[in-house]
Amino acid sequence: MRLLPPPGLPRRLCLQSALYAVGSGVFLSGNAVFFTQIVGLSAAQVGVGISIAGVVAFVASVPVGALVDRLGPLRSWLIGALAEGCIYLAYPWARGVVAFLAIVILLALVESAGNSGRGAYTLDALDRGARVKVLAYVRSALNLGFTVGALLGGLALATGSRSAIMAVPLLAGFLMLLNSLLIARLPKPAHHEQTGPPPSRLAALRDRPFLAMSLLNGLVASHGVLLTVVFPLWLVERTNAPHALLAWLFALNTVLAVGLQVWAARGAESVPGAIRACRIAAGFIAIGCVAAMFTAGTPRLLTILLLVVAYVGITFGELFQSGGGWGLVSELSPPTQRAQYQGAFRLGGQLQSMLGPAAFTALAVTWNPLGWLLIATLIAIGALALGPAARASATSRELVS
Repeated sequence: MRLLPPPGLPRRLCLQSALYAVGSGVFLSGNAVFFTQIVGLSAAQVGVGISIAGVVAFVASVPVGALVDRLGPLRSWLIGALAEGCIYLAYPWARGVVAFLAIVILLALVESAGNSGRGAYTLDALDRGARVKVLAYVRSALNLGFTVGALLGGLALATGSRSAIMAVPLLAGFLMLLNSLLIARLPKPAHHEQTGPPPSRLAALRDRPFLAMSLLNGLVASHGVLLTVVFPLWLVERTNAPHALLAWLFALNTVLAVGLQVWAARGAESVPGAIRACRIAAGFIAIGCVAAMFTAGTPRLLTILLLVVAYVGITFGELFQSGGGWGLVSELSPPTQRAQYQGAFRLGGQLQSMLGPAAFTALAVTWNPLGWLLIATLIAIGALALGPAARASATSRELVS
């Protein structure tokens, strides 16, 4: 299996993605510690502030995407990367709740612009048949970069030094600015310019089949919440497995994501293939949920084995759903509105990330182990309903193949 992406633009995109992920991962691993120990906020204030930033990003996703379409994907991506680096460099001078809110909200907005620009640029710059495969390589590079960044950030936190903690956002900012240099050197693609009157900045929100597909895809993409929130809480509170198992499972997730993402994305280049990938993903997630459900009260060795099966199952769901999602957004985004439609496509995932942690934790951890079965059923229903929505969106663009 080929681990390195093809030479040329795919390899340059992977290098840029890895550098970005290292910079982002450095700070994400310790942002809560920085805000509480350096800025002087309470944990509750940090949580509320991050939630507010998430709501702002959700509301602004489509309008920001429309603005990116007008400015151009590469220019918007570059502006977003430069702004992100400058914001990280400003973190050490932030004091108080108002400054914290201003920073996290600005960061959410420029990240939204950068993500929309990067996504639209990738679709513009790559041939239709190569997009999903290259995005899979990019995802592998991102996973590797986030892991390296988290380790670096963790080492800084482990020192307990105030100076080391202060240096974390500075390092992140420096890496983001270096990342912007790589973006600036990327070739300019042939972007599809809009002819005639410009479309509405909310056109994607009026595209009901696409919007329905986005929301259903967000439900299938619940693997992120399951892996990072529900599963750890379940293991710690409801099973007799050693807590150290979590670290090994996180490492296993990274290895599988880096090594198998390209393989899992094969065949998702068309709308039917992407729908099939999302249904396979739901099947793997269901296996993982059922395996987790049976770990309440089992002997310790059996508990560990079932938890490994559960985590691997949900991880495979992550890999197949990612490929399916790339195929859907690649095929169903109008060429002149790719950034806006990418913003709309992210709405399902953003909504799920806001509601999923509380809802799924309540079902599986707080209520009853049968909550895992209910979660699996909801995700399966989402995957089944996603197909008709995607086909309706494709039919409206005559893209069914």
